[in-house]
Amino acid sequence: MSTAPQWDTSSFGESAQARAVELEALHQHLRQCSQHSGRVVALHCGWLGVQAFVLSRLVTTLAIVVIGAACALTLI
Repeated sequence: MSTAPQWDTSSFGESAQARAVELEALHQHLRQCSQHSGRVVALHCGWLGVQAFVLSRLVTTLAIVVIGAACALTLI
């Protein structure tokens, strides 16, 4: 028994080569997707930057609060 992948394709009795119309439609689709994804990627990167900024300060603030509470408890 072979474990090699088997590819099943069908061209419905026509040539299996892509036609110019299909290639043009694919080209337009990919161009449109790359324009939209560029904006999404920029927004995502911006959000990650904001998140990293906030979280780095959050951890520092929590650490100061915990240390301050520990010091206050030892003085009581």
